[in-house]
Amino acid sequence: MTTANAAVDLQKLQEIARKVRIHAIKMVTEAGNGHPGGSLSAADVMTVLMFHVMKHDPETPKWPDRDRFVLSKGHCCPAWYALQAEAGYFPEEDLMTLRKLGSPLQGHPVNTMMDSMEACTGSLGQGLSVSIGMALAGRLDKKDYTVYCMIGDGEIQEGQVWEALLSAPKFEIDNLVVILDNNKGQIDGPVAEVMPLDPIIDKLAAFNWHVIDIDGHDMEAILAAFDEAAGVSGKPVFIRAETVKGKGVSFMEGVIDWHGKAPSQQQAEQAIAELSA
Repeated sequence: MTTANAAVDLQKLQEIARKVRIHAIKMVTEAGNGHPGGSLSAADVMTVLMFHVMKHDPETPKWPDRDRFVLSKGHCCPAWYALQAEAGYFPEEDLMTLRKLGSPLQGHPVNTMMDSMEACTGSLGQGLSVSIGMALAGRLDKKDYTVYCMIGDGEIQEGQVWEALLSAPKFEIDNLVVILDNNKGQIDGPVAEVMPLDPIIDKLAAFNWHVIDIDGHDMEAILAAFDEAAGVSGKPVFIRAETVKGKGVSFMEGVIDWHGKAPSQQQAEQAIAELSA
């Protein structure tokens, strides 16, 4: 069982995040399809959640008192699958079955195929609404768990997300933490050109969220943000994590084209060499 807020080992967290990025590159390359850019941008925040913040149990994935994580930007599941393997939910070799017929590791999370996935999030824009439902259920059941939901900055352009962002403060859902993976790119181009979000911090503060703004690749800042979130009561928490699409791989960083395509074998070898270094 993994309990929240264990002693912090920054070097260990950084090493896990590095391995997760390597896994993600290998998985998408093997599958010949997938989303490396957002998987790499989200790896640091996800690592802190899995290995420091959330209480969960790989031996009992449906443990009723576990914290919940909903990956609303479901196409970035290679990173979350990799973290589950690192945590012991399933063997590491299963990662290479990504997107293969019959594999539980589909291109978007399928909770009916994996007990460790909380929701199906193939359709963008729905995960936050699902998370609010989970958080309200926890309140009704008098359970002491927190729901963590990661959304994307292309996804947040959808109307259902804004309805959810309005409703969570209204119902004072303080067992909900939303993380925006703000990597500034979506499949159609730069977020600022498709539909700008800023001033996102001011907007969410006006909606009565407790807002935290961080560098999503700074482990200490990520840890501090979740520590701060744990002390908030009476309102939900929104963490804007500024990240770089394709983080850690020189030819992928900030390049929109890597939102949703697999590297060639040669490109994968270069990426793994850079991440290994």
